[in-house]
Amino acid sequence: MKRNYKKLSKRRKILVTGGAGFIGSHLAEAHLFAGDQVHVFDNLSTGSLANVKSLKRYSHFKVTVSDIMDEKQVSHAIREADYVYHLAAAVGVKRIMENPVETILTNVRGTENILLAANQHQKKVLIASTSEVYGKAMALKKCGQSLAESDDWTLGPTTKRRWAYACSKAMDEFLARAFYEEKNLRVILIRLFNTVGARQTSRYGMVIPTFVQAALRHEPILVHGNGAQTRSFTHVEDAVRAMMLLMNCPGAIGEVFNIGSGETISILKLAKKIKQATQSRSQIIKIPYEKIYPHGFEDMQARTPNIKKLNQITGYTPKKNLNHIIEDVISYSLKGD
Repeated sequence: MKRNYKKLSKRRKILVTGGAGFIGSHLAEAHLFAGDQVHVFDNLSTGSLANVKSLKRYSHFKVTVSDIMDEKQVSHAIREADYVYHLAAAVGVKRIMENPVETILTNVRGTENILLAANQHQKKVLIASTSEVYGKAMALKKCGQSLAESDDWTLGPTTKRRWAYACSKAMDEFLARAFYEEKNLRVILIRLFNTVGARQTSRYGMVIPTFVQAALRHEPILVHGNGAQTRSFTHVEDAVRAMMLLMNCPGAIGEVFNIGSGETISILKLAKKIKQATQSRSQIIKIPYEKIYPHGFEDMQARTPNIKKLNQITGYTPKKNLNHIIEDVISYSLKGD
């Protein structure tokens, strides 16, 4: 169904790295509906051409199957663009724990290639970072407080593999800021908080699609740890709207923004909510982390974004709550897409 995204300007050339992925495909779709020309650049390691299959009917849409590690291909794609959204990355806790070398190299060297090409061709670029960079900072907060962009970050020891991902994305931020400050490159940084919706797969450990698919099959819903850890979830359409608002906002250049929702829920309550929404006969079973992940995993007990800065500069507020997210994921899962 065609969504009502506001047309921002005359047709622009938009490049989306990781554009065949879950979030990237929604972003590509939104820009097409806004009247822009869209180029998706993806190596399909975690993305899928099925996510953008419906977009191929647009004459102003194209896909390049390539890798952000390929400097020549990246430079060529960015040279032809007006605006660049860099979403390509190694994502998902499971993937990160199983492939730490790929995670670090893809996130750091890949982003370096994007920034070098954007600087060479003088193109505006939005870099997608993650709430993971805050690490365990939430533990230092008082009850009811949330994470602001200016807060300190607190990571565990380098012997804990989980923190490699956070460090790789933090390095992306440092590098992007360096290009902005030293080279005057127009850069915008975003930290995404648990973005969820249709097209998201459970393959890489994403919790809501994993719970929904287990519930629909009436299989056990596995809650890692004691389930008391809390998270805040963002509907993908809200995240995409926020990114487009920032890309069109001159005041966003050189800044970092949280994109998320202030609504929080414990993972155990989330499992119960999904079981009820699917009318499932599934059992909810708590399982220790060490039975799921290799040695070196460490989880965060809470992570809630402060989105005041984003609201002040763009007027953004989330339009869809957790119920909308769960409904959309259930609907998508039932279609078997």
